[in-house]
Amino acid sequence: MGFRCGIVGLPNVGKSTLFNALTRAAAPAENYPFCTIEPNVGIVKVPDSRLQVIAAIVKPKVVIPTVIEFVDIAGLVAGASRGEGLGNRFLAHIREVDAIVHMVRAFTDTDIAHVSDRIDPIADVATIETELALADLETLERAIERSRKAAKIGDKEQLRLLELFERARQALDDGSGVRGLLEDRDTATALQPLCLLTAKPVLFVANVAEEDLAGNAQVDTLCGHAAKTQAELVVVSAAIEQEISDLEPGEHAAFLQDLGLGESGLNRVIQAGYRLLGLQTFFTTRSEEVRAWTVPVGTVASQAAGQIHTDFERGFIRAEAIAYDDFVHYGGEQGAREAGRGRLEGKDYVLSDGDIMHFRFNV
Repeated sequence: MGFRCGIVGLPNVGKSTLFNALTRAAAPAENYPFCTIEPNVGIVKVPDSRLQVIAAIVKPKVVIPTVIEFVDIAGLVAGASRGEGLGNRFLAHIREVDAIVHMVRAFTDTDIAHVSDRIDPIADVATIETELALADLETLERAIERSRKAAKIGDKEQLRLLELFERARQALDDGSGVRGLLEDRDTATALQPLCLLTAKPVLFVANVAEEDLAGNAQVDTLCGHAAKTQAELVVVSAAIEQEISDLEPGEHAAFLQDLGLGESGLNRVIQAGYRLLGLQTFFTTRSEEVRAWTVPVGTVASQAAGQIHTDFERGFIRAEAIAYDDFVHYGGEQGAREAGRGRLEGKDYVLSDGDIMHFRFNV
Protein backbone atom coordinates (compact mmCIF):
# COMPACT_ATOMS: atom_id res chain seq x y z
CA MET A 1 0.00 0.00 0.00
CA GLY A 2 1.52 3.34 -1.06
CA PHE A 3 0.97 6.60 0.79
CA ARG A 4 1.70 9.77 -1.18
CA CYS A 5 2.20 13.38 -0.16
CA GLY A 6 2.19 15.91 -2.99
CA ILE A 7 4.36 19.03 -2.58
CA VAL A 8 2.52 22.04 -4.03
CA GLY A 9 2.93 25.80 -4.03
CA LEU A 10 3.60 28.75 -6.30
CA PRO A 11 6.62 28.59 -8.62
CA ASN A 12 10.03 29.31 -7.06
CA VAL A 13 9.06 28.72 -3.41
CA GLY A 14 11.57 25.89 -2.93
CA LYS A 15 9.48 22.79 -3.71
CA SER A 16 12.04 21.03 -5.87
CA THR A 17 14.89 21.99 -3.53
CA LEU A 18 12.99 20.39 -0.65
CA PHE A 19 12.18 17.36 -2.77
CA ASN A 20 15.84 16.96 -3.75
CA ALA A 21 16.85 17.08 -0.12
CA LEU A 22 14.13 14.60 0.86
CA THR A 23 15.07 12.06 -1.76
CA ARG A 24 18.65 13.02 -2.58
CA ALA A 25 17.39 12.98 -6.16
CA ALA A 26 18.32 15.31 -8.98
CA ALA A 27 15.01 17.02 -9.74
CA PRO A 28 15.58 20.34 -11.54
CA ALA A 29 15.51 23.35 -9.21
CA GLU A 30 16.01 26.32 -11.52
CA ASN A 31 15.08 29.95 -10.96
CA TYR A 32 12.20 30.20 -13.41
CA PRO A 33 8.53 29.19 -13.35
CA PHE A 34 7.43 25.73 -14.50
CA CYS A 35 10.89 24.13 -14.52
CA THR A 36 8.98 21.09 -13.16
CA ILE A 37 6.32 19.87 -15.59
CA GLU A 38 5.98 16.15 -14.95
CA PRO A 39 5.88 15.32 -11.25
CA ASN A 40 8.96 13.78 -9.66
CA VAL A 41 8.26 10.89 -7.28
CA GLY A 42 10.61 9.88 -4.48
CA ILE A 43 10.47 7.09 -1.91
CA VAL A 44 11.59 8.49 1.46
CA LYS A 45 12.60 6.54 4.57
CA VAL A 46 10.54 7.44 7.64
CA PRO A 47 12.93 8.30 10.50
CA ASP A 48 12.12 6.21 13.57
CA SER A 49 14.63 5.77 16.38
CA ARG A 50 12.72 2.73 17.63
CA LEU A 51 13.91 0.70 14.64
CA GLN A 52 17.56 1.02 15.66
CA VAL A 53 16.74 0.20 19.30
CA ILE A 54 14.98 -3.02 18.20
CA ALA A 55 17.86 -3.85 15.85
CA ALA A 56 20.39 -3.42 18.69
CA ILE A 57 18.48 -6.11 20.65
CA VAL A 58 17.84 -8.53 17.76
CA LYS A 59 21.16 -7.95 15.93
CA PRO A 60 19.76 -8.82 12.48
CA LYS A 61 21.67 -8.89 9.20
CA VAL A 62 19.24 -6.44 7.60
CA VAL A 63 17.29 -3.44 8.95
CA ILE A 64 14.51 -2.13 6.70
CA PRO A 65 12.69 1.13 7.52
CA THR A 66 9.19 1.95 6.39
CA VAL A 67 8.75 4.54 3.65
CA ILE A 68 6.44 7.26 2.39
CA GLU A 69 6.20 8.75 -1.12
CA PHE A 70 6.67 12.44 -1.84
CA VAL A 71 5.62 13.88 -5.19
CA ASP A 72 7.10 17.16 -6.44
CA ILE A 73 4.24 18.79 -8.34
CA ALA A 74 4.93 21.78 -10.56
CA GLY A 75 4.08 25.29 -9.38
CA LEU A 76 0.50 26.51 -9.61
CA VAL A 77 -0.46 30.07 -10.53
CA ALA A 78 -3.64 32.14 -10.46
CA GLY A 79 -5.93 30.82 -13.19
CA ALA A 80 -4.64 27.25 -12.92
CA SER A 81 -8.22 25.95 -12.72
CA ARG A 82 -8.77 27.54 -16.14
CA GLY A 83 -5.59 26.05 -17.54
CA GLU A 84 -3.17 28.91 -16.86
CA GLY A 85 0.45 27.80 -16.53
CA LEU A 86 -0.41 24.22 -17.59
CA GLY A 87 -2.70 24.23 -14.57
CA ASN A 88 -5.04 21.45 -15.65
CA ARG A 89 -2.20 18.95 -15.82
CA PHE A 90 -0.87 20.03 -12.46
CA LEU A 91 -4.28 19.80 -10.80
CA ALA A 92 -4.69 16.28 -12.17
CA HIS A 93 -1.41 15.27 -10.49
CA ILE A 94 -2.65 16.64 -7.16
CA ARG A 95 -5.79 14.50 -7.39
CA GLU A 96 -3.59 11.40 -7.32
CA VAL A 97 -1.97 12.09 -3.91
CA ASP A 98 -3.35 11.30 -0.45
CA ALA A 99 -2.27 14.52 1.27
CA ILE A 100 -0.93 17.94 0.32
CA VAL A 101 2.31 19.48 1.55
CA HIS A 102 1.77 23.17 0.79
CA MET A 103 5.14 24.92 0.62
CA VAL A 104 5.05 28.68 1.15
CA ARG A 105 7.82 31.20 0.63
CA ALA A 106 8.65 33.03 3.87
CA PHE A 107 12.02 34.47 2.89
CA THR A 108 13.21 37.52 0.98
CA ASP A 109 15.80 37.08 -1.78
CA THR A 110 15.93 39.50 -4.69
CA ASP A 111 17.90 36.95 -6.72
CA ILE A 112 14.97 34.52 -6.72
CA ALA A 113 11.98 35.70 -8.70
CA HIS A 114 8.45 35.66 -7.26
CA VAL A 115 5.63 35.27 -9.77
CA SER A 116 3.74 38.18 -8.14
CA ASP A 117 6.81 40.35 -7.42
CA ARG A 118 6.02 40.48 -3.70
CA ILE A 119 6.49 38.30 -0.61
CA ASP A 120 3.10 37.74 1.02
CA PRO A 121 2.62 34.20 2.37
CA ILE A 122 -1.09 34.57 3.10
CA ALA A 123 -1.78 35.91 -0.40
CA ASP A 124 0.24 33.03 -1.85
CA VAL A 125 -1.73 30.50 0.19
CA ALA A 126 -5.00 32.13 -0.90
CA THR A 127 -3.98 31.82 -4.56
CA ILE A 128 -3.42 28.09 -4.28
CA GLU A 129 -6.49 27.47 -2.12
CA THR A 130 -8.69 29.47 -4.51
CA GLU A 131 -7.53 27.49 -7.52
CA LEU A 132 -8.11 24.19 -5.77
CA ALA A 133 -11.58 25.31 -4.68
CA LEU A 134 -12.48 26.48 -8.20
CA ALA A 135 -11.39 23.15 -9.63
CA ASP A 136 -13.52 21.34 -7.04
CA LEU A 137 -16.52 23.52 -7.83
CA GLU A 138 -16.31 22.40 -11.45
CA THR A 139 -16.10 18.77 -10.34
CA LEU A 140 -19.12 19.18 -8.07
CA GLU A 141 -21.16 20.96 -10.73
CA ARG A 142 -20.64 18.01 -13.07
CA ALA A 143 -21.54 15.53 -10.32
CA ILE A 144 -24.65 17.53 -9.41
CA GLU A 145 -25.79 17.59 -13.02
CA ARG A 146 -25.37 13.81 -13.36
CA SER A 147 -27.22 13.10 -10.11
CA ARG A 148 -30.00 15.57 -10.94
CA LYS A 149 -30.73 13.80 -14.23
CA ALA A 150 -30.78 10.38 -12.53
CA ALA A 151 -32.94 11.65 -9.67
CA LYS A 152 -35.59 12.86 -12.13
CA ILE A 153 -36.29 9.28 -13.19
CA GLY A 154 -36.76 8.13 -9.58
CA ASP A 155 -33.28 7.01 -8.54
CA LYS A 156 -33.43 7.48 -4.75
CA GLU A 157 -29.71 6.90 -4.26
CA GLN A 158 -28.91 9.65 -6.73
CA LEU A 159 -31.37 11.92 -4.96
CA ARG A 160 -29.42 11.34 -1.72
CA LEU A 161 -26.11 12.00 -3.49
CA LEU A 162 -27.53 15.15 -5.06
CA GLU A 163 -28.29 16.55 -1.61
CA LEU A 164 -24.75 15.74 -0.38
CA PHE A 165 -23.08 17.20 -3.48
CA GLU A 166 -25.10 20.42 -3.19
CA ARG A 167 -24.13 20.68 0.48
CA ALA A 168 -20.46 20.34 -0.49
CA ARG A 169 -20.83 22.99 -3.19
CA GLN A 170 -22.39 25.36 -0.67
CA ALA A 171 -19.50 24.73 1.74
CA LEU A 172 -17.03 25.77 -0.96
CA ASP A 173 -19.12 28.79 -1.94
CA ASP A 174 -19.30 30.16 1.60
CA GLY A 175 -15.62 29.47 2.29
CA SER A 176 -16.12 26.94 5.08
CA GLY A 177 -14.60 24.15 2.96
CA VAL A 178 -15.53 20.51 2.56
CA ARG A 179 -13.17 19.00 5.16
CA GLY A 180 -15.66 19.66 7.94
CA LEU A 181 -18.27 17.62 6.07
CA LEU A 182 -16.01 14.57 6.00
CA GLU A 183 -16.62 13.90 9.70
CA ASP A 184 -19.90 12.35 8.57
CA ARG A 185 -19.08 8.90 7.19
CA ASP A 186 -21.88 8.86 4.60
CA THR A 187 -20.77 12.22 3.21
CA ALA A 188 -17.12 11.17 3.17
CA THR A 189 -18.02 7.96 1.30
CA ALA A 190 -20.13 9.88 -1.24
CA LEU A 191 -17.44 12.48 -1.94
CA GLN A 192 -14.49 10.09 -2.08
CA PRO A 193 -14.94 9.07 -5.77
CA LEU A 194 -14.79 12.76 -6.76
CA CYS A 195 -11.19 13.07 -5.46
CA LEU A 196 -11.83 16.64 -4.32
CA LEU A 197 -8.60 18.60 -3.93
CA THR A 198 -9.83 20.63 -0.96
CA ALA A 199 -10.84 17.46 0.90
CA LYS A 200 -7.23 16.33 1.21
CA PRO A 201 -5.40 16.93 4.51
CA VAL A 202 -2.84 19.75 4.35
CA LEU A 203 0.57 20.39 5.91
CA PHE A 204 2.04 23.88 5.50
CA VAL A 205 5.82 24.13 5.15
CA ALA A 206 7.26 27.62 5.59
CA ASN A 207 10.53 27.96 3.66
CA VAL A 208 12.73 30.49 5.48
CA ALA A 209 16.28 31.80 5.37
CA GLU A 210 18.83 30.23 7.75
CA GLU A 211 18.68 33.16 10.16
CA ASP A 212 14.89 32.83 10.44
CA LEU A 213 14.68 29.16 11.45
CA ALA A 214 13.34 30.27 14.83
CA GLY A 215 10.56 32.14 13.00
CA ASN A 216 9.76 35.56 11.54
CA ALA A 217 6.72 37.77 10.96
CA GLN A 218 5.75 35.85 7.83
CA VAL A 219 5.86 32.55 9.72
CA ASP A 220 3.68 34.08 12.44
CA THR A 221 0.97 34.91 9.92
CA LEU A 222 1.15 31.39 8.50
CA CYS A 223 0.80 29.95 12.00
CA GLY A 224 -2.46 31.84 12.42
CA HIS A 225 -3.80 30.56 9.11
CA ALA A 226 -2.76 26.97 9.86
CA ALA A 227 -4.53 27.14 13.23
CA LYS A 228 -7.74 28.38 11.58
CA THR A 229 -7.70 25.56 9.04
CA GLN A 230 -6.64 22.91 11.59
CA ALA A 231 -3.45 22.21 9.65
CA GLU A 232 0.09 21.62 10.87
CA LEU A 233 2.96 23.98 10.10
CA VAL A 234 6.64 23.02 9.82
CA VAL A 235 9.37 25.65 9.40
CA VAL A 236 12.39 24.66 7.28
CA SER A 237 15.17 26.21 5.28
CA ALA A 238 15.15 24.18 2.08
CA ALA A 239 18.60 25.48 1.15
CA ILE A 240 20.07 24.25 4.44
CA GLU A 241 18.31 20.91 4.10
CA GLN A 242 19.91 20.55 0.68
CA GLU A 243 23.30 21.20 2.27
CA ILE A 244 22.66 18.59 4.94
CA SER A 245 21.64 16.01 2.36
CA ASP A 246 24.94 16.54 0.52
CA LEU A 247 26.95 15.66 3.66
CA GLU A 248 28.09 12.21 4.67
CA PRO A 249 25.63 10.63 7.17
CA GLY A 250 28.21 10.80 9.96
CA GLU A 251 28.50 14.56 9.53
CA HIS A 252 24.80 15.36 9.95
CA ALA A 253 24.72 15.53 13.75
CA ALA A 254 27.68 17.95 13.99
CA PHE A 255 26.22 20.20 11.29
CA LEU A 256 22.83 20.34 13.04
CA GLN A 257 24.53 21.05 16.35
CA ASP A 258 26.41 23.97 14.81
CA LEU A 259 23.04 25.37 13.70
CA GLY A 260 21.52 24.78 17.13
CA LEU A 261 19.02 22.25 15.79
CA GLY A 262 17.98 19.01 17.46
CA GLU A 263 16.88 17.35 14.21
CA SER A 264 16.61 18.25 10.56
CA GLY A 265 13.59 20.01 9.12
CA LEU A 266 13.24 17.12 6.69
CA ASN A 267 12.66 14.67 9.52
CA ARG A 268 9.95 16.94 10.88
CA VAL A 269 8.32 17.21 7.44
CA ILE A 270 8.37 13.43 6.98
CA GLN A 271 6.99 12.76 10.44
CA ALA A 272 4.30 15.43 10.01
CA GLY A 273 3.34 13.89 6.66
CA TYR A 274 3.07 10.52 8.34
CA ARG A 275 0.74 11.95 11.00
CA LEU A 276 -1.19 13.87 8.36
CA LEU A 277 -2.06 10.62 6.59
CA GLY A 278 -3.13 9.00 9.87
CA LEU A 279 -0.42 6.34 9.71
CA GLN A 280 1.36 4.27 12.31
CA THR A 281 4.18 1.73 12.36
CA PHE A 282 4.45 -1.88 13.43
CA PHE A 283 7.59 -4.00 13.42
CA THR A 284 8.49 -7.57 12.56
CA THR A 285 11.63 -9.28 13.82
CA ARG A 286 13.45 -12.34 12.60
CA SER A 287 17.01 -13.45 13.21
CA GLU A 288 18.11 -12.06 9.86
CA GLU A 289 15.79 -9.05 9.50
CA VAL A 290 14.10 -6.28 11.47
CA ARG A 291 11.54 -4.36 9.47
CA ALA A 292 9.12 -1.47 9.95
CA TRP A 293 5.73 -1.51 8.22
CA THR A 294 3.21 1.27 7.58
CA VAL A 295 -0.53 0.87 8.19
CA PRO A 296 -3.36 3.34 8.81
CA VAL A 297 -4.37 3.96 12.40
CA GLY A 298 -7.19 1.54 13.22
CA THR A 299 -5.77 -1.35 11.16
CA VAL A 300 -6.65 -4.81 12.51
CA ALA A 301 -4.25 -7.74 12.77
CA SER A 302 -5.44 -9.61 9.67
CA GLN A 303 -5.10 -6.46 7.54
CA ALA A 304 -1.62 -5.80 8.91
CA ALA A 305 -0.66 -9.37 8.03
CA GLY A 306 -1.82 -8.67 4.48
CA GLN A 307 0.70 -5.83 4.23
CA ILE A 308 3.45 -8.43 4.47
CA HIS A 309 1.86 -10.94 2.09
CA THR A 310 -1.68 -11.56 0.88
CA ASP A 311 -1.34 -15.22 1.97
CA PHE A 312 -0.83 -14.02 5.56
CA GLU A 313 -4.22 -12.32 5.52
CA ARG A 314 -6.00 -15.07 3.60
CA GLY A 315 -4.79 -17.83 5.92
CA PHE A 316 -4.62 -15.79 9.12
CA ILE A 317 -4.82 -17.86 12.31
CA ARG A 318 -3.65 -15.53 15.07
CA ALA A 319 -1.03 -12.95 15.88
CA GLU A 320 1.41 -12.51 18.70
CA ALA A 321 1.80 -8.86 19.73
CA ILE A 322 4.40 -7.33 22.03
CA ALA A 323 4.29 -3.64 22.89
CA TYR A 324 7.47 -1.77 21.96
CA ASP A 325 8.15 -0.67 25.55
CA ASP A 326 7.82 -4.25 26.79
CA PHE A 327 10.06 -5.57 24.01
CA VAL A 328 12.79 -3.12 24.99
CA HIS A 329 12.35 -3.47 28.75
CA TYR A 330 12.58 -7.26 28.71
CA GLY A 331 15.35 -7.47 26.11
CA GLY A 332 13.43 -8.89 23.17
CA GLU A 333 10.77 -11.47 22.31
CA GLN A 334 11.99 -14.24 24.61
CA GLY A 335 12.22 -12.00 27.65
CA ALA A 336 8.81 -10.42 26.96
CA ARG A 337 7.21 -13.85 26.62
CA GLU A 338 8.77 -15.11 29.84
CA ALA A 339 7.41 -12.01 31.61
CA GLY A 340 3.95 -12.73 30.23
CA ARG A 341 3.99 -9.64 28.00
CA GLY A 342 3.45 -11.48 24.72
CA ARG A 343 -0.24 -11.45 23.79
CA LEU A 344 -2.05 -13.82 21.44
CA GLU A 345 -4.58 -11.83 19.43
CA GLY A 346 -7.25 -12.61 16.87
CA LYS A 347 -7.86 -11.12 13.46
CA ASP A 348 -9.87 -8.19 14.85
CA TYR A 349 -7.14 -6.96 17.19
CA VAL A 350 -6.50 -3.26 16.50
CA LEU A 351 -2.78 -2.60 16.29
CA SER A 352 -1.10 0.01 18.48
CA ASP A 353 1.74 2.12 17.17
CA GLY A 354 5.06 0.37 17.75
CA ASP A 355 3.69 -3.16 18.20
CA ILE A 356 6.13 -5.96 17.41
CA MET A 357 4.03 -8.51 15.53
CA HIS A 358 4.42 -12.18 14.65
CA PHE A 359 1.70 -13.65 12.44
CA ARG A 360 0.61 -17.28 12.30
CA PHE A 361 -1.15 -18.38 9.15
CA ASN A 362 -2.02 -21.45 7.09
CA VAL A 363 -2.81 -21.59 3.38
